[in-house]
Amino acid sequence: MTLFRLDASIRVEGSHSRAIADIVEQEWRAGHPDDSVVRRHVGTEPIPATTWGTAAFAGYTPEDQRTPEQREALGLAATLGDELIAADAYLFAVPLYNFGVSQHFKTWVDLVVTDPRFGPTSTSPIAGRPAVLVTVQGGNYMAGTPREGWDHATGWIKRVLADVWNLDLDVVEAPFTLVGVNPVLDEFKDLAASLRSDADALATKHGQALAAPRS
Repeated sequence: MTLFRLDASIRVEGSHSRAIADIVEQEWRAGHPDDSVVRRHVGTEPIPATTWGTAAFAGYTPEDQRTPEQREALGLAATLGDELIAADAYLFAVPLYNFGVSQHFKTWVDLVVTDPRFGPTSTSPIAGRPAVLVTVQGGNYMAGTPREGWDHATGWIKRVLADVWNLDLDVVEAPFTLVGVNPVLDEFKDLAASLRSDADALATKHGQALAAPRS
């Protein structure tokens, strides 16, 4: 069995998304102690933003007319696709940045879909496989909060993973990660601690489900 893990945080030390994803991975490893984890750190080792455009145009260029840059971009897209297809389970740790999708995660998704196996006319080659999305927000954008609707990332990520790629997706969300950093949020200290505890517990639950045998 192989777990594919993607981290989109631009931080390593102090990263909340990584810390919660570590809980999921720990539970998966408990069920698969001798199996492998393939990692893709798009936050700290980003894919150049121009790679997607290069690969996209290369797809419409006859093979014998492609530039070295186009061949390289298509090769990377194929590598990303291979990583996904070779895995049996998936863990995505993607923080909310500036109310939107992490540019590094978006670039990765855009490049993956230039691979014909993941293109818009293809049936997802990873459909039905289990996955966990861990996402964190510095503030709180839940229903009923003053900034409800300001999270423009989580819904989009779910669309890609669950609806486009048809993964069997569980989600862990942890808001208020900037409590203790931004003084404006100090009044929410107790609530933030409670929500984080809930997120950690959910990560444990989903990690166990990720590791469970599937028929």
